[in-house]
Amino acid sequence: MATARVTSSWQGGFQAEVTVANPGTTRLNGWTVTWTRAGDQTINSLWNGRLTQTGTAVSVDDVGWNGTLAPGASGSFGYTASGSAATPELTCRAR
Repeated sequence: MATARVTSSWQGGFQAEVTVANPGTTRLNGWTVTWTRAGDQTINSLWNGRLTQTGTAVSVDDVGWNGTLAPGASGSFGYTASGSAATPELTCRAR
């Protein structure tokens, strides 16, 4: 499961944090979070994840050290973007 929140915003841009959580009862060994970014948004930088973009489709994979989550544990990644500050509807899947 993944949730996003805007942590700061300024005219023309914002910073967001995405939390990936393992609510299950078994260890999670890798994750991918996907969403469709708003048409006026451009992701400028991303940390603690591996970013892939195709058009407005965004995909972020773990970077190894943060991919294994024990039951009840969570991890996060962040990004800065230009455009309107809005949290996307996320899809999260185990790999």
